[in-house]
Amino acid sequence: MARRTTKTAAKQRLVQKQVKSSDEASPRSKQKAMQAGARKYPVPPFPRQHQPKPGDERVLDPSPMYDAPFYQGSGKLEGKVALITGGDSGIGRAVAVLFAREGADVAIVHLSEKADAEVTRKAVEKEGRRCLVIAGDVAKSAFCERAVAAVIQEFGGLNVLVNNAAFQVHSERLEDLTEEHFDLTVKTNLYGYFHMAKAAVPRMQEGDAIVNTGSVTGIKGSKALLDYSLTKGGIHAFTKALASNLVSRGIRVNAVAPGPVWTPLNPSDKEAEDVSKFGADVPMQRPAQPEEIAPAYVFLASPQCSSYISGEVLPIVGGY
Repeated sequence: MARRTTKTAAKQRLVQKQVKSSDEASPRSKQKAMQAGARKYPVPPFPRQHQPKPGDERVLDPSPMYDAPFYQGSGKLEGKVALITGGDSGIGRAVAVLFAREGADVAIVHLSEKADAEVTRKAVEKEGRRCLVIAGDVAKSAFCERAVAAVIQEFGGLNVLVNNAAFQVHSERLEDLTEEHFDLTVKTNLYGYFHMAKAAVPRMQEGDAIVNTGSVTGIKGSKALLDYSLTKGGIHAFTKALASNLVSRGIRVNAVAPGPVWTPLNPSDKEAEDVSKFGADVPMQRPAQPEEIAPAYVFLASPQCSSYISGEVLPIVGGY
């Protein structure tokens, strides 16, 4: 027995020596940011920049890529009507464009970013579909009711709700997270989803869908985003619970949980130095562009693609 173990240990040392020799002969090359899309995407470092809330996509450098020129629509949402909160910029804008390319008329809700919302409106109309722009605060239930009513009046129905509007500001220490800050995050990110779903569901029919925007922070947390992580984890749970609640009515509810995405949300949160390195710590070593996330929303909104999927959270996190 002792002889066998000695021979095994000798084999292990031989393999160890061979691997060491190979490593020394072939030094590890520096890993590059992964580029697997139809076109190349920007990689950090980015220009140092910071914006006041709620953020302005027009002045973000580099400009987020949202128009997905190589994505070809095929009628996956033909004749549908979609309402997208936070649709003026970022993921919301990219989703609006792809929904329109798939045949849907689109309503977008924004807070106060009129110029960004106008860019989204023109992008949707360029796809040959109608776009309704609505300004307001999703944290207010009365506004959510008015927004849904306006969509029904304008388009005659509502088939897809995308809850996407969010508030995020980092706080390094728990003691620095004020009640006002915490309350604003919860009211926007959780109440907003609840109010909008409650207003929309009575107008929706069998075969319609709700898609919520979660986050990787809701899966693994973020030390400087305690409140935001809490709300995103809550959105994941809300998605699963609401899916169970609505399954008998034939309305599917799912969520997309993105990792870092190049949108105004983070440059209006992080310090300029942190913005320059945004997304560098994921395995792909870069943030996603909005157009890389938007097809997941098409997939979950379309009855042709995901009729047997409800209560799921789809992570798109750059290789974690």
